[in-house]
Amino acid sequence: MNKDVAAIIQSIFNVEVEPEVTRPDPRFGDLSTNVALQLAGQLQEAPRAIAEKIADTLRATGNYKEVSIAGPGFINVFIKDEALLAYIGKAPEQYFAGKNLVFEYSCPNAFKELHTGHLYQTIFGDITARLMELGGATLQRTSFGGDVGLHVAKCLWGMVAELGGAHPEKLAEVDSDPFARARWISTCYVKGASAYEASVETKAEIDELNKTVYGFHSTDDTTSDLAKMYWETRQWSYDYFDAFYALIEVTPMRYYAESQTAVVGMEVVKEQLEKGTLKESDGAVVFEGDESKHLHTRVFVTSKGLPTYETKDIGVIWLEKQDYNFDHRYLLTGNDQTEYMRVVFAAAETFRPELTGTMTHFTNGTVRFADGQKMSSRLGNVTRDIDVLEIVREKVAELVENPELIEPISLGAIKYAFARYSLGGDIAFDIEETVSLTGNSGPYLQYAHARARRVIEKLGYTPDMPTEIFEEDRTLIKKLGEYSEVVSLSIKQLQPHHIGNYLFELSQEFNRYYEKNRVVGDKREAHRAGLVRQYADTLKNGLGILGIQAPDSV
Repeated sequence: MNKDVAAIIQSIFNVEVEPEVTRPDPRFGDLSTNVALQLAGQLQEAPRAIAEKIADTLRATGNYKEVSIAGPGFINVFIKDEALLAYIGKAPEQYFAGKNLVFEYSCPNAFKELHTGHLYQTIFGDITARLMELGGATLQRTSFGGDVGLHVAKCLWGMVAELGGAHPEKLAEVDSDPFARARWISTCYVKGASAYEASVETKAEIDELNKTVYGFHSTDDTTSDLAKMYWETRQWSYDYFDAFYALIEVTPMRYYAESQTAVVGMEVVKEQLEKGTLKESDGAVVFEGDESKHLHTRVFVTSKGLPTYETKDIGVIWLEKQDYNFDHRYLLTGNDQTEYMRVVFAAAETFRPELTGTMTHFTNGTVRFADGQKMSSRLGNVTRDIDVLEIVREKVAELVENPELIEPISLGAIKYAFARYSLGGDIAFDIEETVSLTGNSGPYLQYAHARARRVIEKLGYTPDMPTEIFEEDRTLIKKLGEYSEVVSLSIKQLQPHHIGNYLFELSQEFNRYYEKNRVVGDKREAHRAGLVRQYADTLKNGLGILGIQAPDSV
């Protein structure tokens, strides 16, 4: 309808406008627009008179069953039955058709365990990446993290302390399970981080070790005992990432390591120093901010000659542009990175003006549990991703009898709990709500899908999709027809919560229909069974976009 109305307004009034189309009370119409009120001031004409002209032309198209005007100029329409049915199964809008996109998310650091922030960002990023692809994009998923830097030095110091020296052969004594290895690495990191804060001498020792780790790369040292420990445990981290992604059933990303991007970033720093866009200050190299634009001055190379995160981030942007020649680059991080990334993006656009306007930074809030606490990985009391998975599994095991369903329902619970929130604010993770079979949750929608499939199973045949509309069907069919519209909105905004909300509303609408209209054994059995099938397929497709399995039984 919005395209028809926009074309009519252009034709009659020579005005370009994007009409707002809503869904009124079903008694008044299938769709409604207040565009006449929007235009009244611009056209200097009464809104009802504008609405009459638009309505007359809408009627003349023959596309609508009924067109009426309400109040000061609201246009309400009833859509023809064949048009309502045509909405079902309509492909979503291809907002990213022909676009070459890079999306960077998850971004775990080697030598650290993954926590709930990574769990959220990986799941949300995977869903958003799927939306980009549904919207027609050619997409490359990437991730970026630290395999060098102070946190690595702290961790390596902790390993040496734990093993009683640089003894790479003793690493064989650590459990070979990727998650157990990650736990051991994390324990060593906490030990090193605590020692760094507790002693001036140890701090200096770890600072020197930080330089040594960079040297493993610059000198290609793979034979010294400390280097052997570094390279082997770095690979443990990468194996752990792969195991984590497989566990939560997401598409893996190409991983850019800071040791790789730092080299590229340092070359850029050298070039920009010569051009004068970077400055030397007290032995360091800085990008001077612009307070009028709320950009802070940032250090790109320390006085000790080491690259900072800023330089490494510039390096990954350059590599992603080189490797994929992106039209647009998206990045997802926590909202604590907002000001930092503003400076990095501004620096990138200063160094390379063709990047201007080609990068978007998404941010998310903090995952907060029932006690509302935010935890710190530095102190070793962060909630690990695996802890969240385990507690949800335990809850789900109490609800389902089939042990094969525990994993898909647990993952469905977690993914839906994250996907139902609009990106930006904090995420309230309540375990009881997350696993509920009666509320707005992943398990509830999985159960709703299974229940619909059981109805079809009772029939003993696969019903055809509906080809006509009876009066009792209309509200459900309208809701089914909204699916493409909702998916298109999610693609356009890159906000999957619209899909979750829609699926829950659809399930409620179907429940109302099913309570009043018998399917099996009714004279309209085949027709209504077709609606049940369409409902089940819509649930399955929508859950699939969210990365959630839709079992046929729960």
